[in-house]
Amino acid sequence: MKGALDIKPDISYKSAGKFEETRFEKIHNEIFKSSVEASVIVAQEIAQLIRSKQEKNKSCVLGLATGSSPIKVYEELVRMHREEGLSFSNVITFNLDEYYPMTKENNQSYHYFMHEHLFNHIDIKPENINIPDGTIAIEEINQYCIDYEMNIKNAGGLDFQLLGIGRTGHVGFNEPGSHINSGTRIITLDHITRVDASSAFNGIDNVPKRAITMGVSTIMRSKRIVLMAWGQNKADIIKRTIQGDISSEIPATFLQNHANATFVLDQSAASELTRFKTPWLVGECLWTPEMKSKAIVWLCQKTKQSILKLTDRDYNNNGMSDLLAQEGSAYDMNINMFNILQHTITGWPGGKPNTDDSHRPERANPAKKRVILFSPHPDDDVISMGGTFSKLIKQGHDVHVVYQTSGNIAVSDEEALKFAEVASDFVGEGKADINFQAVIDFLNNKSENQIDSLEVRKLKGLIRRRESYGATRYIGLKDENTHFLDLPFYETGQVKKNPLGQEDIEIVKDIIAKIKPHQVFAAGDLADPHGTHEVCLNAIFAALKELKPEPYMKDCWLWLYRGAWHEWDIHEIDMAVPLSPSEVLLKRHAILFHQSQKDRVMFQGNDSREFWVRAEDRNKNTAILYDELGLAEYEAIEAFKRFDY
Repeated sequence: MKGALDIKPDISYKSAGKFEETRFEKIHNEIFKSSVEASVIVAQEIAQLIRSKQEKNKSCVLGLATGSSPIKVYEELVRMHREEGLSFSNVITFNLDEYYPMTKENNQSYHYFMHEHLFNHIDIKPENINIPDGTIAIEEINQYCIDYEMNIKNAGGLDFQLLGIGRTGHVGFNEPGSHINSGTRIITLDHITRVDASSAFNGIDNVPKRAITMGVSTIMRSKRIVLMAWGQNKADIIKRTIQGDISSEIPATFLQNHANATFVLDQSAASELTRFKTPWLVGECLWTPEMKSKAIVWLCQKTKQSILKLTDRDYNNNGMSDLLAQEGSAYDMNINMFNILQHTITGWPGGKPNTDDSHRPERANPAKKRVILFSPHPDDDVISMGGTFSKLIKQGHDVHVVYQTSGNIAVSDEEALKFAEVASDFVGEGKADINFQAVIDFLNNKSENQIDSLEVRKLKGLIRRRESYGATRYIGLKDENTHFLDLPFYETGQVKKNPLGQEDIEIVKDIIAKIKPHQVFAAGDLADPHGTHEVCLNAIFAALKELKPEPYMKDCWLWLYRGAWHEWDIHEIDMAVPLSPSEVLLKRHAILFHQSQKDRVMFQGNDSREFWVRAEDRNKNTAILYDELGLAEYEAIEAFKRFDY
């Protein structure tokens, strides 16, 4: 029995049966289109378990996780409590872990997290809540951990354990090297784990180096385990966990030996599994145009040959004989694929005037287009598409850049203090919109976890704003075509943002309605580690949907770019814009105007390179891939995918 989860994955291929589809996989998993949909299903299973225990007058013992993965599950449980009368009076909970040292009042503590997201909103008895204590004296931790294990045992053991997974493969804080027999204990955190947590702590220097965690053996004794993973960032570790060998170097692989474990994934997290990444190696494929493109590009990379050099034998020897039989000839298929990729390349991202556009990614008319370039943060525009941005201006289009958020939380206190002191020295006792001395006093006396004052946030936002003006002026954009929305969802002063609201959508709608664009460029980079890109994109989607009946929207195309985190795969690219060496240099200089995001970047993600280096390497690698496929050799390429909203 696998619990309540029995949803068929949304797959684009057919095979002889479920075994064929999943023959590379060693853990039962279910794939959903979105993390929201998946989270609701998980919450329903938990609620069903709670109610079944209540009917038998028994306690329900839940092992709970923290982090971004379970948040929607907790939201749905709270909703069911409020709207459907789900009671937690019989529930006993044991949390997986806690940072050490860590006070309960610290807003980065898991004690704080659990109460904010769940416990404060349900009728669970306080005495039934168990979370590792990050304030225990170091000499008392060993006995404390033994007692934590005994408390779980005395409660009857864990009926259900909810898990997330780290990029190191950790479950709980069982880092690489954790033994299958490990129990609750204190552990040193892996560097990658601390890097991933750094955004929440405003820098890796503030992330604790140790934690108290349930052990692997504790987790494995759970009667039912559900592990959740969302997003492209988790795709690689999910593949290694589900398809790889059991190893203490990836502690999550121990779950392969659990009799009742399910991995619940969104499509991005599942994307590296063999049945999705290379389904032709699993069974007979439904050869859609996109699947053919994906397979042929893969075949070129595997055989290290350009498209036009692929032979019948290459197709037959690599699981693609049915495609060859369907198409009839490797030669014809190669020519067709070569032409498809060739037609994505254009030096005219706004369309080339007075030219046959039947084989071009953009329309020739109107020759002069109104363009909106949406940028979630005040630097994504130049990081992601600085070269294309410049081309659009030089080619005479009416380009507008729209910064959706202020980006103020990404400015360090030290950077803000520097600006405040310079401004205070310059203004002196004179009148200013910001009380710079008050800002200086606040920053010099700021306590741990204290949210910035409104004036500090305003100054940090202005720093980002002026850096943006510097970059856009350098590229050649007029100031009146630079817009700052400061969407309300972002303006919390914290890493945690508010949910997207109708007010945010209305602001986005207003700027679109004002400009009436023929082209919209937006960030489709959902691997952004703190989620702002996704919220900003959802605001655009919602605004476009509501504006769709307007006559001017019939001529509006939406192009998605990716930024500092990932690039589109070659088969996904609908428009490839080559950059010359001088345009690469122009883009680099534009990015460097964002000085507050240079050197000590607060939200670095898992890549230690500076943003301009990441962008440059990504664009050059895309050009290399096109070259290796047998197409023209360019210095760099920026890539875009057209999206039908």
